[in-house]
Amino acid sequence: MAWNVFKFCTALRGLGSIMILLVLAVVGVSYYAVVITNYGPALAAGGLDTLQALAVLILFHCLLVMLLWSYFSVVFTDPGSVPSSWRPTMDEERGDSDPLTTSEFQSDSKSRGIRYCRKCNQLKPPRCHHCSVCGRCVLKMDHHCVWVVNCVGALNYKYFLLFLLYTFLETSLVTLSLLPHFIAFFSDGDIPGTPGTLATTFLAFVLNLAFALSVLGFLIMHISMVAANTTTIEAYEKKATPKWRYDLGRKRNFEQVFGTDKRYWFIPSYSEEDLRRMPALQGLEYPSKPDMSPQEF
Repeated sequence: MAWNVFKFCTALRGLGSIMILLVLAVVGVSYYAVVITNYGPALAAGGLDTLQALAVLILFHCLLVMLLWSYFSVVFTDPGSVPSSWRPTMDEERGDSDPLTTSEFQSDSKSRGIRYCRKCNQLKPPRCHHCSVCGRCVLKMDHHCVWVVNCVGALNYKYFLLFLLYTFLETSLVTLSLLPHFIAFFSDGDIPGTPGTLATTFLAFVLNLAFALSVLGFLIMHISMVAANTTTIEAYEKKATPKWRYDLGRKRNFEQVFGTDKRYWFIPSYSEEDLRRMPALQGLEYPSKPDMSPQEF
């Protein structure tokens, strides 16, 4: 009997608490190395060393707050499920408006009707996909992320992007702030501190450097997808076409993810006005016509 690889996906649910603890462990090691071991004691040194330590500590704590806020927003925010009351419009029923039933997608090219999930036994709105790990359909699903123990979809994609951004900034700051200590670790001179604190500093530098480089690649990839208004799944499934039907221009593509209120762009939250536009954000509505106002999405 052939082994179904998708059944293995359910085993990823067991990694939930482990992955959260791993993220918190990396944060704890970094905090101990930067605040407790190196820059906290430097506050009492006086002169430029105190000013430098104060600047590093303030920036470190600000980025850490935003990182943890964004991270737990992704973890605890439902990515978006299909409302039981959702029904396609008449245009959608004819299959004229559903991009996933057009010839752009070979797998659906023979189906001109309404998309239906056999596993969930329900209708599937545009840009909706079934997650084998969560066992349900997710609106505008991007991927299932084991690091956040949740699907990344319509309602938490912004939080996921902010988590990547603040993780990159935080790990870069820790890497740069610990670089002099890392270099001194291999020097011939005397290095202050116990073997335990030196080992923690070395470990924190290596971990943060590795995370900064890896997260940078993911951040660049997702920024390019936001600019084109596509998801990881759609980028993999769709053919190369001159015009992706959901591409509304970079400005409106950005607003569909981050909202229109600039005050909320860099925090994991939405304004009340953007919350009223959630049906479009969730992927329950089709892209606006070109002649619509840039403020509508």
